[in-house]
Amino acid sequence: MSDPTADLPHSHGVPAAHGVIKLTPMDFIVEEILSFDISGEGEHAFVHVEKAGENTDVVARQLAAFCGVRIRDVSYAGLKDRHGLTTQWFSIQLPGKEDPDWTRFNTPTIRILTAARNARKLRKGALKGNRFSLCLRQLSVAPETLEARLTAIQTFGVPNYFGPQRFGHQGDNTERARQLFKDKERKIDAHRRGLFLSAARSQIFNDLLAQRVMGREWDQWVDGDVFMFEDSKSFFIPDPLDQAIQERLATKVIHPSGVLVGQAPSSATGKARFMEEAIEEQHLDLVEGLRQEGLETQRRPFRLCPEHLRYESIGIDAIKISFTLPAGSYATTVLREVIQMARVDI
Repeated sequence: MSDPTADLPHSHGVPAAHGVIKLTPMDFIVEEILSFDISGEGEHAFVHVEKAGENTDVVARQLAAFCGVRIRDVSYAGLKDRHGLTTQWFSIQLPGKEDPDWTRFNTPTIRILTAARNARKLRKGALKGNRFSLCLRQLSVAPETLEARLTAIQTFGVPNYFGPQRFGHQGDNTERARQLFKDKERKIDAHRRGLFLSAARSQIFNDLLAQRVMGREWDQWVDGDVFMFEDSKSFFIPDPLDQAIQERLATKVIHPSGVLVGQAPSSATGKARFMEEAIEEQHLDLVEGLRQEGLETQRRPFRLCPEHLRYESIGIDAIKISFTLPAGSYATTVLREVIQMARVDI
């Protein structure tokens, strides 16, 4: 797998330590956190699924077949990495029907933990975040030597790059987007089109953030910046030289943000907008293609701050790290600041 994020600059310097992730399924555990409470009644069956080595979309199709419904009647909030042990919610629309015997759906790699009813289906992005419990093995240094770097991550956060998963198994989804924009008559299903468009926007954002990291401005106020809260898609433009904003920035309540290219112009001004335009000039084909697709212009925080970060040695060459991240962020973005990673696809 080619990793288009491999050469992105690090905020805390290139890690000296090497290690391996995902040596076993239990080395990469992810638990989804919904952004709402399930009501307990309604026509949508919500099932909490634990899966190991299984693709989210494949599980959705299996649920549709098991329940005798169309695939469009099955929903999930987000994709989860196939390589690991993950728990996530699915909803199945079953109007006027009783729940099936969910235990009959279980397999050696898929297990339904609990089920409940809700009035509305589970929508994409309806997540507060994810909890991660990760083991790094075959470390080239003693686990305790990583403490200073983990403390720095806990104190300052990390650049909020899109992870390699965003760019497809071969890392070529951005190039596929370019081909799609060139061949406007090409027929492609909506799911794949969405993946390619997301990769194109992510490439532009990552390059913009990389520029800010190299200038040591990824967590600092630049003239014309637009700010965001970590758990909200809304943003605001502060008054110049606002001391309260400086304090909220320093305490990681708010973060500077970068544009996710769409139809509307960016809300950034001044130096911040100049930096965005410089990166967009390098990707004019992607920018024009995304605008023609009619995507809504959005923004993404430049800084990612893991919450409840804990770590402990679990052997002479292994460490266990746990933390919580907001929806849309990547555990690999945190880990790349800790070690130079080798991945074993389990």
